[in-house]
Amino acid sequence: MKDKHIVLGITGSIAAYKAAALARLFVKEGAEVQVVMTPAAKEFITPVTMSALTGKPVVSEFFAQRDGTWHSHVDLGLWADAMVIAPATASTIGKMAHGIADNMLITTYLSMKAPVFVAPAMDLDMFAHPSTQANLLTLRSYGNTVVEPASGELASHLIGKGRMEEPERILEVLKAFFNKR
Repeated sequence: MKDKHIVLGITGSIAAYKAAALARLFVKEGAEVQVVMTPAAKEFITPVTMSALTGKPVVSEFFAQRDGTWHSHVDLGLWADAMVIAPATASTIGKMAHGIADNMLITTYLSMKAPVFVAPAMDLDMFAHPSTQANLLTLRSYGNTVVEPASGELASHLIGKGRMEEPERILEVLKAFFNKR
């Protein structure tokens, strides 16, 4: 992973705390990490935390300030060696599957030239819902890699499949991908 450029997308899920550990693992492996957060993600983990872990300002909005500067989703799509969206909520997965580009994360995804890895995180009934499964099938048909969620206790205290896979496992998936290339 040394010298790889990773765009880490974070969505509004309780599992967003795992994204901090994932970013740290990527950086320890020598990758350069650019975080892109949805507005809802900032309700679960702060941009300050992610910036401190990656050494880069977090991108969340299209416009940096009111002075004409903006964040280019196209530039991020060209810069990256991989994009990892972890956690990926049902809402974001649906937007990705159907091209609903209403935030910086989705526009970055739609502009991405590099392989995309998606780590779903949601309650078991949401994950099992036919619409979510259809959206994941659509993402796979586009060439995205879905890192299947684990089973266990969820934020709702229910037990089932829907927990975002552990950061160490997501790192293994990416390392295996880069080693194959």
